[in-house]
Amino acid sequence: MSLFTLRGELSRPQSIALGIAGLILFLLAWWGLAELFSEQKPIIEGYETRLPSAFANEDSLAARIDLDSLARADSAAFANAKVFEKVYPLLPPPQRVFTSYPDLIQKDELLKNTWRSVWLNIQGYFWAMLISIPLGFLIGLLPLFRGLFSKQVDALRYLPLTALTGIFIIWFGIEDEMKIAFLAFGIIVYLLPVVVQRIDEVQDVYLQTVYTLGATSWQTIKSVYIPAVMSKLMDDIRVLTAISWTYIIIAELLNRKGGIGSLIFLKARQGKLEGMFAALIVIILIGFLQDRIFSYFDKRLFPHKHLKSVREGLKETEYGILALLGTVLLLILQGVFVPSLSGIFATLAPVLVVTSIIIIFYGEFKLFQSKTQ
Repeated sequence: MSLFTLRGELSRPQSIALGIAGLILFLLAWWGLAELFSEQKPIIEGYETRLPSAFANEDSLAARIDLDSLARADSAAFANAKVFEKVYPLLPPPQRVFTSYPDLIQKDELLKNTWRSVWLNIQGYFWAMLISIPLGFLIGLLPLFRGLFSKQVDALRYLPLTALTGIFIIWFGIEDEMKIAFLAFGIIVYLLPVVVQRIDEVQDVYLQTVYTLGATSWQTIKSVYIPAVMSKLMDDIRVLTAISWTYIIIAELLNRKGGIGSLIFLKARQGKLEGMFAALIVIILIGFLQDRIFSYFDKRLFPHKHLKSVREGLKETEYGILALLGTVLLLILQGVFVPSLSGIFATLAPVLVVTSIIIIFYGEFKLFQSKTQ
């Protein structure tokens, strides 16, 4: 197949080879730009290419004289310098970014801050889904609620969410509760209208079939609407991953008490661009991993979208995934409604998580066996 065929498909070897080549080209372009914008800085005590902040908005004659004096002194120092070092004031090269991880892990607690942001993200996601999905079904299925609230739901999309941070601080304070609420609201704004839209997209042929069989309203919701809507909603939730990370970074900048967003802000203020870029790469990797996890959940919870027949092991993986999600949900709800039981849940949750993962692996093993037979 020609690589220039319109909408052509790549073979697996071609995809792998081109993916590696693309990564190499990207790193080379990154390195080239970093070297292009690099500067030679003389190793002289007191030499500084950035002007003092006192001259930032000063336009008086004295300021201009002092500024001219500083420029002449720096020029003389630069001309007499013997030893130079290369600095990267705008874009650090890849090797400096990757070699900054040991310091980030040891001195800046990168793993702890990353987990803090991930946990906030997970909580925001769960609260958004707990609110958006039931409300979306009410508005999408019942004409009463559609007439009352559909216009308001559509209008939510135009809210400038970053401008609402002050309101969330007033309502929830400046601690983690505010960050979770802000993140959940940011996802609800996009997810709630999508739920209503997915309900409208359910094909009439399925509805006519269940009506012919004499299904009640609840049976129609259970057998048609929930599977059809949730199977499509998984793709929408995957898309919202990038949005959720954008909002969690904004929320973490407010009090800067930990989290990868706070770490990025700190590194930017210190001028340590390599650490900032390293933290950004971590977010990209987490986002990619989240996308793969959602894709896996989609394949196992809604196998009719990907498989032509039922296979052994699908039930086990489905039960394991539901148990894992249920454990996370219980942990989140307990922290809000029954905080006194936090010690019990902290002990019980790892056991439930490990058990769920074992069930998932058992189901995957049975799936692998059925595939090879």
